[in-house]
Amino acid sequence: MFVDSHCHLDRLDLSGRNNDLKSVIDDAAARHVSRMLCVAIDMETFPGMLATVNQFDNVYASAGVHPLHVHEGIPEISTLLEYAADPKVIALGESGLDYYYQKDTIEQQQESFIRHLQVSAQSRLPVIVHTRDAREDTISLLRQHADTAVGGVLHCFTENWEMASQALELNYMISFSGIITFRNAAELREVVRQVPIESLLIETDSPYLAPIPYRGKSNEPQYVVEVAQCVADIKGLRIEEVAEITSANFDRKFSKAVSG
Repeated sequence: MFVDSHCHLDRLDLSGRNNDLKSVIDDAAARHVSRMLCVAIDMETFPGMLATVNQFDNVYASAGVHPLHVHEGIPEISTLLEYAADPKVIALGESGLDYYYQKDTIEQQQESFIRHLQVSAQSRLPVIVHTRDAREDTISLLRQHADTAVGGVLHCFTENWEMASQALELNYMISFSGIITFRNAAELREVVRQVPIESLLIETDSPYLAPIPYRGKSNEPQYVVEVAQCVADIKGLRIEEVAEITSANFDRKFSKAVSG
């Protein structure tokens, strides 16, 4: 069974499915994608997202503010702690730093990231990290503020092996999306080769970044199978082995999903 460790189910365009999210979940199940983590990007839409997730036993949630949304407001630590206590919430984020799209909010991004890391230490929930064009600052803030006993995930990883290895030392897993199937992603596939399979997760980042052969279409959790197949090909493993190991990795990192 596969786990989609990062998706945004509340962002899917369901107009072609009679607004039926269950059909997306069912299609994923038909391809043996048994569980998924729906990741928050802001506080305003989080309550609605959580209500959606609560309809499905096999879907979990995270709570947090994406770095590209900090201009809407930095989350209060008390608010994050409140959401972290919800039985469905097994992670914080996605938080982190994005200097590619928004350099004018660097200070707010860093403050928001620090707050997520502080709440992680208090709640014992891992942090899902978005990082783009901010390698040094991301690692620096993790070293200063992350609880390495808890750690987290660098999601939709597109950086180099040097950054990945530093994150691994801080107890952060590396998650790969459909980007690794793209023809121009040879360097990233080399990073996949180097990341130990015991520290690797797979994701879709649905509805974005659909893998080959669905590139250009809306991404769905069922397509995490294509990501798993690419990992298997790179590492010389059977896809069943990738499913088993990455699912075990998910349970180990997001232990609240198992313990409740």
